[in-house]
Amino acid sequence: MAKNIMIQGTMSNAGKSLLCAGLCRIFKQDGYRVAPFKSQNMALNSFITADGGEMGRAQVVQAEAAGIAPDVRMNPILLKPTTDVGSQVIVNGVVQGNMRAMEYYRKKQAYIPAILEAYHSLAAENDIIVIEGAGSPAEINLKQEDIVNMGMAKMVDAPVLLVGDIDRGGVFAQLYGTIALLEDEEKQRIRGTIVNKFRGDRAILEPGLRLLEELCGVPVAGVIPYTYVDIDDEDSLSERFSRKTGRKLLDLAVIRLPRISNFTDFSPFERYDNVSLRYVDSVGDLEKPDMILLPGTKSTIADLQWLRQNGLEAAILKAADAGTLVFGICGGYQMLGRTITDPDGVEAAGTTEIAGLSLLPVDTVFRGEKVQTQTKGVFANISGPLSSLNGLSYAGYEIHMGRSEESLPPVIRHNTVYGSYIHGIFDAPEVADTILQAICRQKGIDFSAIATFDVQAYREQQYDRLADAVRRGLDMELVYRILNREA
Repeated sequence: MAKNIMIQGTMSNAGKSLLCAGLCRIFKQDGYRVAPFKSQNMALNSFITADGGEMGRAQVVQAEAAGIAPDVRMNPILLKPTTDVGSQVIVNGVVQGNMRAMEYYRKKQAYIPAILEAYHSLAAENDIIVIEGAGSPAEINLKQEDIVNMGMAKMVDAPVLLVGDIDRGGVFAQLYGTIALLEDEEKQRIRGTIVNKFRGDRAILEPGLRLLEELCGVPVAGVIPYTYVDIDDEDSLSERFSRKTGRKLLDLAVIRLPRISNFTDFSPFERYDNVSLRYVDSVGDLEKPDMILLPGTKSTIADLQWLRQNGLEAAILKAADAGTLVFGICGGYQMLGRTITDPDGVEAAGTTEIAGLSLLPVDTVFRGEKVQTQTKGVFANISGPLSSLNGLSYAGYEIHMGRSEESLPPVIRHNTVYGSYIHGIFDAPEVADTILQAICRQKGIDFSAIATFDVQAYREQQYDRLADAVRRGLDMELVYRILNREA
């Protein structure tokens, strides 16, 4: 069976996911078969595996860093929030239905066999399992039914490294306070602490680190420098949303819906030096982009109502009428259609029928069974500004409850408005290039000013860059001693 090590955090967004990805890459570089694992993930960014299972995007990233194919066993429970007090529950890649928070809380223990079956199956095939916790292990109101932090560590006898975010301030209180709130048995599992996202001279930190070691009774396993790597983020805490991006030669605007999901669909456009990709949630911020992108959402009807109420619907309609390219993916695509109906209350939005933007000749009906599949093919019969996509290959995946039409083509178009159910449709470099070339032609700009690159090579470079930063910051000799139960 594989050896294991677990990364827990003092809070959400302390950097657990990327640190796990970095460790997966390091262990791969060092010649080990390694796999990531997170028993329960709550996120709207998800992925469909080759066999049609749905899992959290963070474990997909970690699998890519480890050089292996994503597998639902890496994330046996995925919670996709549908409201402030409820989520869609997915177990081993399959939807179990929507549950309110208290209902799920009461049922959590029943999912332990599925969690352990997934974990032990992975452990039998690998040398090392890198386990990620969720939020904080010191959520004392939730500890009794915990299956993702110390509860998970106990189930598989995993040693724990606790990571805190110094960039937010108060990292010593984060780390010491978290450990102080743990029970004695849980404290024994903590083998070291990690200070993450550090900027500056480590020598200034040293007095605090030594005192922290005395207070906590465990070594500081590392100080990870603040490192920007272009790797997909897990959830809405993404820095992408708060990053101020000025308008560049080509300007693309993504509508930041309240329940936005799979926003990583648009990451390919961020990698061009002279293309700005901005996330906007108000008419004032929209301005006059060269292309408007409507992303997926976990609650299409509720987010369409939000779009209508804050004036963005009218702004999009005006832009489309003026010839601006508009492209909707999944929920965004459904919004661009004529009507959306939900006779069975699948979205629990309190509305059974709502008019769409009527920019595409599509009607959507929500049904109980979820479509989740990988898909690939060749673009054909696309007209208008993006007709040069014809003949290019695409690959991606679909995750949606609504059905719009039978035998729907991969992309549907009306005037300068396009829509597709396929997440990842822009990932192939020729596809992103071709769309940007079309915008360049409209603006009279030479595409050579935008530049292109090898996406796969770039992605591998980013994982290596992350691994280099983690390896420099961590005491890897200590990490290996912890893995071998020598520390």
